[in-house]
Amino acid sequence: MASTRVHVVSDVHGNAADLARAGDGADALICLGDLVLFLDYADHSRGIFPDLFGVENAHRLVELRTARRFEEASALGRQLWAGIGADRAAVIERAVRKQYAELFAAFPTPTYATYGNVDMPPLWKEYAGPGTRVLDGERVEIGGRTFGFVGGGLRTPMRTPYEISDEEYAAKIEAVGEVDVLCTHIPPEVPELVYDTVARRFERGSRALLEAIRRTRPRYALFGHVHQPLVRRMRVGATECVNVGHFAGSGRPWALEW
Repeated sequence: MASTRVHVVSDVHGNAADLARAGDGADALICLGDLVLFLDYADHSRGIFPDLFGVENAHRLVELRTARRFEEASALGRQLWAGIGADRAAVIERAVRKQYAELFAAFPTPTYATYGNVDMPPLWKEYAGPGTRVLDGERVEIGGRTFGFVGGGLRTPMRTPYEISDEEYAAKIEAVGEVDVLCTHIPPEVPELVYDTVARRFERGSRALLEAIRRTRPRYALFGHVHQPLVRRMRVGATECVNVGHFAGSGRPWALEW
């Protein structure tokens, strides 16, 4: 019997060069979101924010956010945007469109993708070609196994573009139901999986996702979002929970074969 190999990436954050090779040797590519690069916490010169406001302001914003001084970070943002004197939404959309054009063109066929918290879902339908299927609160069969997809993140003081309420997120988890592989952008609410060792903070994970894993017992729960987690892989009951990695930094997909 022929085997099936799937490559999985998350947190692409502008890395189109490696994305173009991410499907090599695989039957399909799965992308768990965060295509857009607003600000690279490892390299403050990269992203939409430093392009608009310069590296020094990017460095200052990262300092404030890392120190959890979110009100000061928001005030800095308001001050900088006021200086541009243009429609903020239009400026961001133009920059995001430029990135999406390059990133979606890099997807191999077939690609199955869901949104991350920094993505702008309304734009995806314009850029996803016939070889890319976008799924959110939906399921699909790949190689005889059922994969469920839930995109987006939960609300935080960071106010990234695609944050939704806990109730809306739980409804999407419920809609997916029982699957072999549960694919989400954010991790289940487990301390070891949501703590970022470089940002030195707990990111938001989903309790509804954790409860669904315990209840429905998928073979795998795959996710990203936390770039440098305390633990990249652990079992929750019968399920192998795997952070598939910060693709922007590693350039390497995670492989699943059966």
